[in-house]
Amino acid sequence: MSNLVDPFARAITYLRVSVTDRCDFRCVYCMSEDMTFLPKAEILSLEELERLCGAFVRLGVRKLRLTGGEPLVRRNIMNLFHGLSRHLESGDLDELTLTTNGSQLAKYADELAGLGVRRVNVSIDTLDPHKFQAITRWGKFDQVMGGLAAAKAAGLAVKINAVALRGVNDDEFDHLVSWCGDEGFDLTFIEVMPMGDVGGETRVEQYLPLSMVRAKLAERWTLEDIDYRSGGPARYVQVRETGRRIGFITPLTHNFCESCNRVRLTCSGTLYMCLGQEDAADLLTPLRMSDDDALLDTAIREAISRKPKGHDFVIDRRHSRPAVGRHMSVTGG
Repeated sequence: MSNLVDPFARAITYLRVSVTDRCDFRCVYCMSEDMTFLPKAEILSLEELERLCGAFVRLGVRKLRLTGGEPLVRRNIMNLFHGLSRHLESGDLDELTLTTNGSQLAKYADELAGLGVRRVNVSIDTLDPHKFQAITRWGKFDQVMGGLAAAKAAGLAVKINAVALRGVNDDEFDHLVSWCGDEGFDLTFIEVMPMGDVGGETRVEQYLPLSMVRAKLAERWTLEDIDYRSGGPARYVQVRETGRRIGFITPLTHNFCESCNRVRLTCSGTLYMCLGQEDAADLLTPLRMSDDDALLDTAIREAISRKPKGHDFVIDRRHSRPAVGRHMSVTGG
């Protein structure tokens, strides 16, 4: 049992860690094209990240997910995976995984698998190379497809994350389901989240409720509700025709907070107890104040004691402003 229990008796067993705010893509719903990144001096070293993650594991976290930005663009990132994999070997950690845009998977898939990573989440919103370029701004479709092939060859289970965007990829959902069935991938659809100013289009225009996506899919596919849980917020169905799972993450139309078991750590040492709330805890200061972890453990416990019951996400049609000012790339995808 986790030693980290919030005020609503939820055991916190899942830590998502943003290892960098930088990315080699500029996806239209996540970043503005001219992002300002954190100064290097404010970023935790890989050794500090490892120590922080180790503290959470010691206090009862059983699942670590490394995110970004794009985690695999961080210099020497595999040193961190090597360090964290020892918690898998000791049995203190059940899962070490990552969310990636796939651009670097061809380079790292074999090494990740060798370190005990069993599955990866890869963010792909379209299978149309031209649309892919438009959504990611800087992404290379063929490079990502090569990364997926490398992940499969390395024996990694792959789940595709697709953000549902009205007028952008809403004509492709059947194709995504079919393709994932052919490739042996699971698929999760995500509602666009109102985080950070991304310039250009407003999220009101992009927003597509997943209830509509599911209803549309049900016209072609047989969707059977299952009680599968991956540790995250998705609710899953099984597609009878393909045998694969589809998850739906619905922060706006169906709040999933009642079973929330996770917190998010940024690359600058800030802990967000809730993705959709601004309340946060500074773990950088206690980390650097002492080589002993007593201060750090106290700070982590105090932060968990402030975890809210739920988030405040709403698409604000009157003001067209994000519910949360920080970008997703800062908090960790």
